Amino acid sequence: MPRPYAATGGVQTRAVLDLTDPAFVHDPYPAFAAARAQAPVQWDDGLGMWLAYGHAEANAVLRTRALGRIWTDRAPAERFGQFNLIHRNAILEMEPPDHTRLRRLISAAFARGHVERLRPWVEELAGSLVDGMVERSVAGEPVDLFTGMAEQLPVEVIAELLGVPQADRPLLRPWSNAIVKMYEYGRTSETEDAAEVAAGEFVAYLRDLAEQRRTAPGEDLLTHLVTARDADGDRLTEDELVTTCILLLNAGHEATVNVTGNGLLALLQHPDQLARLRADPALLPTAIEELMRFDSPLQLFERTATADVELGGVTVQQGQKIAALLGSGNHDPAVFDAPDTLDVGRTDNPHISFGAGVHFCIGAPLARVELQASFGALLSRTSSLELAGEARRRPEFVIRGLAGLPLALTP
Repeated sequence: MPRPYAATGGVQTRAVLDLTDPAFVHDPYPAFAAARAQAPVQWDDGLGMWLAYGHAEANAVLRTRALGRIWTDRAPAERFGQFNLIHRNAILEMEPPDHTRLRRLISAAFARGHVERLRPWVEELAGSLVDGMVERSVAGEPVDLFTGMAEQLPVEVIAELLGVPQADRPLLRPWSNAIVKMYEYGRTSETEDAAEVAAGEFVAYLRDLAEQRRTAPGEDLLTHLVTARDADGDRLTEDELVTTCILLLNAGHEATVNVTGNGLLALLQHPDQLARLRADPALLPTAIEELMRFDSPLQLFERTATADVELGGVTVQQGQKIAALLGSGNHDPAVFDAPDTLDVGRTDNPHISFGAGVHFCIGAPLARVELQASFGALLSRTSSLELAGEARRRPEFVIRGLAGLPLALTP
């Protein structure tokens, strides 16, 4: 096969991103801008795939049916049995018609009003967590956004949604954290082993919880997933049920945690926008969308060509991989006016942080409820928010977030 390249004015354009470079992980957007100015789609030798830098091209990667999300089991199979199980049966890794069937069943359970039913409870929880942080800050104690609220709230919400008993909820985030580290590049064998152990423990726990719901149903989402049937009488298999619950926690809470951290840091670094949001709380829904665009919680999403596809001036050949760089697309000046400027009132905002097409995030409504509650409580229950130290960024690129954000809060 000929060496792939992006042809721009007859010049071969090839990008190489070092996803482990701390400077790049800290701020990838200048590198994105430089590459995007050369060509919207480029080949990356290090990653062995095409990268879509432009908004139109990244959006097309997500929507083009000949670019599929095709799962291949990690090898050796005996080492990654449980990790492979929870991905082989995941809606995120499927294409139609299997994806259509599974999404229809999951949507039927979601359609029962679970998300809006939880809104008052989520707002109360967010307020309580912020009040606790304010109280500790006033007493002179160190306060971190993540241990104080950002990590707790989405896990509590999804656990409440699924009906996970209170005593078991501390198990969930460590399992999720271990599993999602498998999506990064440059993993260690220890990271891979920890992900497999976590997947096995999570699967075993959810099988037991699902069995409890079969004999003692409740009003939670897990019960509705257990009992959901479509018009043809089809239902989720047990592996699909377990995998769906794990995906809801992993994808759902990781996104919310990281938008909370990335978003609050962005507001603290742009005090004019923080002041603007305080002065006009009606901007909150718009601001949440802007925070998701400005510093995307998911940066890279891979697809595989099932046929040759022309995209952004290149041919992605059958079998080759191409990744949508969501953060780069969200900063494309061809789509966003002053893309590197944070604007909490930005109304023309077709960001792709929730994906697009058939894989648009099924949990997006829940994430918006959580984020509006979190930022609403931070703004309404404090008179000032300030950094109390240096923000610590996680070393991973694909899932972009902070490890710590020390705060000083005034009631």
